[in-house]
Amino acid sequence: MVRYLPFLLVLALWIYAFIDCLNTPEEEVRGLPKVVWVIIILLFGEVLVGPIAWLAAGRTRRAPVGGSTPSEWHRNARTQYVAPDDNPEFLKSLKAENTKDEALLKDWEADLRRREEELRRREHGEEPKDS
Repeated sequence: MVRYLPFLLVLALWIYAFIDCLNTPEEEVRGLPKVVWVIIILLFGEVLVGPIAWLAAGRTRRAPVGGSTPSEWHRNARTQYVAPDDNPEFLKSLKAENTKDEALLKDWEADLRRREEELRRREHGEEPKDS
């Protein structure tokens, strides 16, 4: 299995460079047109000249925004996540839903009492009252 490792590494670099070239917008390609870079990568991929040339000279590499690396940004940035128990907006929404649910429950209970009373009257032969 170890004897296949160099071949697999070359193949992986070849595929990576090819897909990277295809996904790169035309305005970020340096030196040659994008089609020419694709041909160079495909023709000289087996000897690594094409993929390495693409990675070194074919694409414009952008510097991080603000000049900081991602690890510096993560160290200096504070997360803005708030637990639901500490989020006042979430707690307000729960109270509003609770109020709606309580009102609906009271309506259902009143309707149930009215229907039960109506059934009792029918069982005893009484005339239902018009409300």
